[in-house]
Amino acid sequence: MEKLSDIIFYSIEKSIKSYRQFAQKNISKAGIEITIDQWLVLKTIEEDNSTPQKDIASKTFKDVASITRIIELLVQKGYLSRKSKSEDRRRFELTLTDEGNDIIKKMQPYIQINRAQALKNITDEEIKNLHSTLSKIISNIN
Repeated sequence: MEKLSDIIFYSIEKSIKSYRQFAQKNISKAGIEITIDQWLVLKTIEEDNSTPQKDIASKTFKDVASITRIIELLVQKGYLSRKSKSEDRRRFELTLTDEGNDIIKKMQPYIQINRAQALKNITDEEIKNLHSTLSKIISNIN
């Protein structure tokens, strides 16, 4: 009988969950009051503030309801501003505030430290091969 630890997708999921817990713990320890998911939403909006909520959900691997809640929290924290689009009141234009830009900058060194720790003892070639393998898996199922 196959063990969970022998299933590649279990190992992928475990590595992602472990990394997220590790990263969140370090960010919280640094006194930064933001979650990884909130940072991902801010980063997505920073890259393209015209991205619709459903696309933000897709890019961050969340459902639209979760993204709506995260955006509401980010607005309450003062990291995002939201205004209705004149042509469709159900849609919003999301913009990073100065505080939102500041928190992204403040998190950057911690993100780099977390990634460096997670990738310690892994060569550039191994990372390149992992990217290639994961891309093939994604291609196979899309």
